[in-house]
Amino acid sequence: MIVVVMGVSGSGKSVVGQALAHDLGWPFFDADDFHPPGNVAKMAAGTPLTDADRWPWLDRLSAEMGAIDKSGGNAVLACSALRQIYRDRIGRAGDVRFVHLAGSYDTIAARIAARKHAYMPASLLASQFAALEPPPDAITISVDDAIPAQVAKIRAALNSTSGSP
Repeated sequence: MIVVVMGVSGSGKSVVGQALAHDLGWPFFDADDFHPPGNVAKMAAGTPLTDADRWPWLDRLSAEMGAIDKSGGNAVLACSALRQIYRDRIGRAGDVRFVHLAGSYDTIAARIAARKHAYMPASLLASQFAALEPPPDAITISVDDAIPAQVAKIRAALNSTSGSP
């Protein structure tokens, strides 16, 4: 199973994803690490990515996660996956479950203001919320909960839908 922890920048995808992976004993991957240099440069300059920028990146994520799934492995992937078409592309990897970390603009903007990201400036948060298509079939978790509570809720939801984690 591949669990994709998704949401806008600053929602806690990496932190919650790492905690979940640790709790499950699974490997953790951050989709940011798979961006080609051109995408990183655009984002660092405050320019939102286009779908043309994203397709090769999403295909690479799907291929990498698909290889894990096909080998019988499990993984946790932190990835924005803001639009349904992006989730569909990642979902080609096989047994993929999405966890949406949801929060208000103000809460997440405050988080972003308090952190330093390698290439995701706070100026892109509005475009992230504008692009977000909340998934109707994902496990939705509030970013207002403490990280251990988020992990516990994700595990409980995964157990109720698959009986495995």
